Amino acid sequence: MTEPEQRRIRAAYDDGSLVVYQAYPAAIAEPALAAGTFVAPFKRERMTWIKPSFRWMMYRSGWGAKAGQERVLAVRITREGFEWALGHACLSHYDRDRHASAAEWKAQLRESPVRIQWDPERSTRLGPLPHRAIQIGLTGPAVHHYVGEWITGIEDVTALAHEAHALVRDGRPQAADALIPAETPYPLPAALAARIDATG
Repeated sequence: MTEPEQRRIRAAYDDGSLVVYQAYPAAIAEPALAAGTFVAPFKRERMTWIKPSFRWMMYRSGWGAKAGQERVLAVRITREGFEWALGHACLSHYDRDRHASAAEWKAQLRESPVRIQWDPERSTRLGPLPHRAIQIGLTGPAVHHYVGEWITGIEDVTALAHEAHALVRDGRPQAADALIPAETPYPLPAALAARIDATG
């Protein structure tokens, strides 16, 4: 795989929106599904991480089996909101090739309501792949925008996660692939790609 493909956002998206994934206990998921956005006991004061990669969400949540992550939610948000988040983001770690100094990075981190991490993408069997998947951490005003403005719908995809997992356990990852929503490279403006250190 060539270097320009290493850190590229892949997502299920259309002209106006895209899907990110989160996993929560039923106590948070049920009110969110009823309201169409996150409401109490969801806490806006805490950082919340969104992930465009279904497989990475499965890796993180253990196919929706880990404690506190039993309900997997597909959250549809506006592309405008998603790109606002990227435009106000800072990498979660210091990179000497991108920052003039650690002090400069720390200053940017303090001012940015969004954190970016690039972690190894996962296969359907949840093994690491050569390219990276993006995780986006929202804090402060970004959480308020997310909950109050960006979310256009929430769908419970826990049953899908369990069905796909059962197929993987049965040695049928290709059948699981057919169930998992297709994710394609997201077209990023050059300025946003540079800000989040995307390479494709």
